[in-house]
Amino acid sequence: MFRTTSRTRRTRRALVTAAAALLLSGCTAVGPDAPAAPGVPSGKAAQDALLKAAEHRLVVDCLSGRGLSLTSRPRAPDEERKLRAALFGAGPRELSVTLATGATVTAHEDGCVAGARQRLYGDQRRWFRAQVVVDNLRAEAQARMRADPAHRAALARWTRCVTPPDSPRPDRPDPAVATRCSRESGLDEVRERLEAAELATVRALRRDELTTYRQLRDRALRQAVELPAPTHPQKGTTLS
Repeated sequence: MFRTTSRTRRTRRALVTAAAALLLSGCTAVGPDAPAAPGVPSGKAAQDALLKAAEHRLVVDCLSGRGLSLTSRPRAPDEERKLRAALFGAGPRELSVTLATGATVTAHEDGCVAGARQRLYGDQRRWFRAQVVVDNLRAEAQARMRADPAHRAALARWTRCVTPPDSPRPDRPDPAVATRCSRESGLDEVRERLEAAELATVRALRRDELTTYRQLRDRALRQAVELPAPTHPQKGTTLS
């Protein structure tokens, strides 16, 4: 399970829910589709589906080896805790990446999810870092954009526009007013221009992580097509 913290603590949410979603999540697009290896489908959507299915299969087999399953039947609290520990690991989190935005993402190195990723990607520490950085490229670009003087000036114009005369700025401006002010203040245009430029800058800064991401993802795709048939098939399994 991944955990994210930040100086503002705003990233602390339902960690178990987020981790469950990670098990079934696809990968962030990082560029045009590369030629597929033999047996690997072309197109990102099909490749994402292959990786998701392979990871799920490995996790199910791992849990079955421990006498556990992902079936959606109601579980007692102790059973739920045991399943979560088997899935995501327990104790101190061994993996940690601090992003340029100030957020820190952590995860366990043990557990069935980690084991599945080690099997697919070959080096879960390298994959963890690369995936976290690549998944947060847009957030990093947006943070850089918000620090730009042009964006701060446009945001100040927008704030003046949505604030009624002789009144404090509303916490939630009327949507129609907010939309009009975004247009009249130039905030929409500034955001569109700056975010694209900052995203290009961030991608250049994180070139090493992007390269690692592509290399390990390609390895995982090759591993996925070579997996044997499931040894413990489970229909309708969920992380509930």
